[in-house]
Amino acid sequence: MHRFKPCLRFAKSTLYRYFSSNRSFSSHNLETAGPIASKLDSRSVVRFRGPDTVKFLQGLLTNDVRKFSEPMVENERTSTLPIPNLPTVSAPPMYAAFLTPQGKFLYDLFLYKPPKPDAKLDKSGSGPGSDPDHSFELFADVDATVLDELLETFKKYRVRSKVEIENVTKDFSCWQQYGGNLPEKSSSTEEPEAAGVGWGAGLDRSGESASRVNNLGWQWFNDPRLDSLGFRGIFPSDIIPPLIEADKETDEQNYLLWRLQKGVAEGSTEIPKGEAMPLEYNLAGLNAISFDKGCYVGQELVARTHHRGVIRKRLLPLRFLNDSGEEVEQKAAPGSEVIDTASHKKAGTVRAALGCRGLGLLRLEEAFKGSGALTIQGQENVKVEAVRPDWWPAEWFQEYQQHSAVA
Repeated sequence: MHRFKPCLRFAKSTLYRYFSSNRSFSSHNLETAGPIASKLDSRSVVRFRGPDTVKFLQGLLTNDVRKFSEPMVENERTSTLPIPNLPTVSAPPMYAAFLTPQGKFLYDLFLYKPPKPDAKLDKSGSGPGSDPDHSFELFADVDATVLDELLETFKKYRVRSKVEIENVTKDFSCWQQYGGNLPEKSSSTEEPEAAGVGWGAGLDRSGESASRVNNLGWQWFNDPRLDSLGFRGIFPSDIIPPLIEADKETDEQNYLLWRLQKGVAEGSTEIPKGEAMPLEYNLAGLNAISFDKGCYVGQELVARTHHRGVIRKRLLPLRFLNDSGEEVEQKAAPGSEVIDTASHKKAGTVRAALGCRGLGLLRLEEAFKGSGALTIQGQENVKVEAVRPDWWPAEWFQEYQQHSAVA
């Protein structure tokens, strides 16, 4: 497979690889370069298996896991083409968080439900699959840096629940497909390839041969957080997922940059474990929280903050600039403080940074003053520009404006 030529160095051991050897890498390239794909080595894969899986996770996670136990409804995303390992419908993945009892963030999880064996054809494509020992199971991709701790925490809560919790990272890997030129919705008409291979819900005659190669039947899904983030999936570790062109596999750092531009944090480092307030990190807007599901660990603080209706700090995309307004690279690091030079007060903290882009948890009052007064502490020549993401609900900005007017 053709690998992308290194272009810019962002850390001592971190190289970007980009598919065009004649173009210098910049954050703007990603908007026109796609679709590209990255294997996410920062994520591990865990399997929950057993009759109590849904009940167990329902009492722990912020989202409504019961949706995975509801029967799927035939709809417009139904395949009529008899392709091996392609069920008629499949459940979309779910994004969720595991919190402390005090309502602080611990871990994020992307949950996937594989179809029952009898919902897909056997490997020959001539009849339904079967597995008399099949038990309900869910897969999750999780932050690899906290994998052992996460497994220990889940097992601590398991008590007598009939659910097995297993690290299957050796068998499966997480991938993300992203960049420009990706449709915002996966359907048989807009993106048949993404919906029609493996465990899919779309129709793709051109993908029939590809699906026969992938005999375990995994597929790409729309990212459950934002359509603009692209497609996500877990696949057997010994294969390259279907529909990735030979010259379009790129380093995971490019996916990090894609997220920074969108203002989306991921994992227990960018969302500080044991410290972060879920609503300040926009998890409600990223479809990670259900406010109707009932009790779960840490629910009380989340519900109280939500119903109070005022979030004074939020995670925002950042751009790092010089005095001339030009982007500068490698001038900020996670943990750097953002200072309002007009008031000499701390406006927030950089939570992730790569090149000239970053994520910061900032007080909205300072972030959107528009005075150009934000800088990195100790580096007054590095200006910080906060960007309002286009996916933000309008009411978030209205809440800030109303609060500012009252103040």
